[in-house]
Amino acid sequence: MGRKQLLVGTAILAGANILTRCMGFFYRIFMSNCIGAEGMGLYQLILPLYTLAWSITAAGFTTTVSRLTAREHARGETGSIGRIVKQSAFLCLIFSLGLSCFLFLGADWVASQILRESRTALSLRLLAFAIPFMAVGSCLRGFFQGLQQMSVPAFSQILEQLLRIGTIYMLAGMFVPKGLEYACFAAVCGIVLGEGGAFFYTFFHYLHKKRRWKFIRKPAISSGACFSLILSMAIPLSAIRITGSLLSTLENILIPQRLALYGSSSQDPLASYGELTGMVLPLLMLPSALLMAFSVSLVPEISEACAISENNRIRRTVSASLLLTSILGAGSACLFAVFPQEICYIVYGRSSLGHLLFPLAFLCPLLYGQTTINGLLNGLGEHFFLFWSHIVSSLITIAFVWFGIPKWGLNAFCFGWFCSLLTATVLSLRKLKTRTGVSPSLFDCFGRPILAGAAAAMIIRLIIQTSTPSLFLFCGTLLGMGILYLIFLGVLGCLNQDTFRLLKRKRT
Repeated sequence: MGRKQLLVGTAILAGANILTRCMGFFYRIFMSNCIGAEGMGLYQLILPLYTLAWSITAAGFTTTVSRLTAREHARGETGSIGRIVKQSAFLCLIFSLGLSCFLFLGADWVASQILRESRTALSLRLLAFAIPFMAVGSCLRGFFQGLQQMSVPAFSQILEQLLRIGTIYMLAGMFVPKGLEYACFAAVCGIVLGEGGAFFYTFFHYLHKKRRWKFIRKPAISSGACFSLILSMAIPLSAIRITGSLLSTLENILIPQRLALYGSSSQDPLASYGELTGMVLPLLMLPSALLMAFSVSLVPEISEACAISENNRIRRTVSASLLLTSILGAGSACLFAVFPQEICYIVYGRSSLGHLLFPLAFLCPLLYGQTTINGLLNGLGEHFFLFWSHIVSSLITIAFVWFGIPKWGLNAFCFGWFCSLLTATVLSLRKLKTRTGVSPSLFDCFGRPILAGAAAAMIIRLIIQTSTPSLFLFCGTLLGMGILYLIFLGVLGCLNQDTFRLLKRKRT
């Protein structure tokens, strides 16, 4: 029953992840049409700070609450669960209020000295109001995740996206004509209302669960011991998250600043940054929504297999996961590389963005591969390895951003990102081989799917020659390429009886 509940919960969370990713993608399309590339650049400058705020105030506590809730639930100690959630939520609230006050009062300094863009100050002040809702709401979601009741976290994510979309839709006509500063302010209004709505939804369900489970029972753990236990788990987890977020934030802040040394206009760097991070990258990452859901399911699958020492099951899962990921990554790479202008025209109405999508397309196999590999390594308990590999890859990207962008522009960023992904992938595959004994053939894992995808895309490219792409024609292109891709995968031996046998999750 527990395994069935786990699979159902994972499926719900995975479905919500795919849905919210698609909603967020179309939300960005609407935003880009409303506020333009430069407005997206302003918005993208703010988002890394918001992620950093989540890492500081909530990331470690969410995982801690999830783990401790699962442990106490197995023991039947509902009173202890109530104490754990209350103390964790209180700590999240204290930290988030302190950070909110700093951000609200120091918005001008952060905007001018850190982001180097004074027009973000107004949005930063508003963003400060979202941090407490985000922190405490994330803590409460950890409670439901610990109980493997994924419907509440899943629907809270959907509600948050709906409120963001509805807010920008309602406010765009009022704020966008006032300038980019107010257009960005309208987008941040969506963040605040989305986090507030998600918090109240989660809090309502927590109160309902609390009444049913009678958390008023005397806890088996004392208040002081509970406080110490929470901090002992949350602080190391938060430190890992904060370090990663700091590096990612630094990377995103540096890109427009270093672009200013390469470009000639003061507006060009911010517009280029907005096109890259707010328009092209979400498009590139859209197919990986399937892998994000897959990655979530890999963690309990690998963890369970490790707990009962089913080594053959671990090896089958790793091999099948890498094969599926390479097929999706290679197909997406060939699609984006052969039809970059058409895709950008259909999605954004701007074929000129194709010059950014084309070089990034070749990163898809490595980029998608990292999503799956991280899920596998998380399931194996290699959290500190993932932490150090992330630091190494981030430092490589930052080095290219700092030294390369002033000379070669965004091409330096693309090449640096490729080098960082390649380094992380090589290190991760070596770690997987050490832990599981699986050493995939690079030709079988990447070469054959890439050959199949390239052949399918080039044939469709030769058949369809038009300068005015349409949605109908593009859908036909996707269908035709997909059919040819599957045929060539079968011809090259990627899809055969051994493959399908490998994908069956049988116990040994």
